Amino acid sequence: METLGKARQEQYSTLFLVAAASGLSIGELLALRSDDIDFDGSTIRVDESVDRLGQIDPCKNVSAYRTVVLADKEGHHAMQKLKEFVKQDGLIFRSKRGGPLVENSILVQGLHPAVKKLGLPKSGMHAFRRGCNRRWELARVSAAAIRQQTGHASASMTAHYTGQHLAYKIPVPDELEHQRRIGRCASRA
Repeated sequence: METLGKARQEQYSTLFLVAAASGLSIGELLALRSDDIDFDGSTIRVDESVDRLGQIDPCKNVSAYRTVVLADKEGHHAMQKLKEFVKQDGLIFRSKRGGPLVENSILVQGLHPAVKKLGLPKSGMHAFRRGCNRRWELARVSAAAIRQQTGHASASMTAHYTGQHLAYKIPVPDELEHQRRIGRCASRA
């Protein structure tokens, strides 16, 4: 991320932090508008998503329409970063032309260089969603609450993303340290 301009670095580091804290999908993140954020209530309203063609559409299922509460330490930190980042109305994570960012550009320019620098395996934006779900599970948030926060259509989907389907569990310190390292790398870049 060192080759990116300061504005793009700030945009990507904010995007990664919000992704890790909220569990939103990349499509939901890219469709976020300034009026979807309630800074006083620490919530994000989800009612749109960007599809693979870059079009902003309504959410794909009824469960996906929701208000995500960011009440934990990570959530409060993400909301503070968002508050500092959002400077105008409209899309929060927008391209220079005003449309939504392109996921592949985010990966190639931001995420992949950051994880490579940290010596971590290459991953996609969905890793933030899985990590957030797992963090909530480890904090003993109920599966029903995680399902509501993530907008999953079924309990089995929530179990799949929280790690409940794994035969083994990654030790908590390793998971938390990887999240911290990615966050530090993104904010330094």
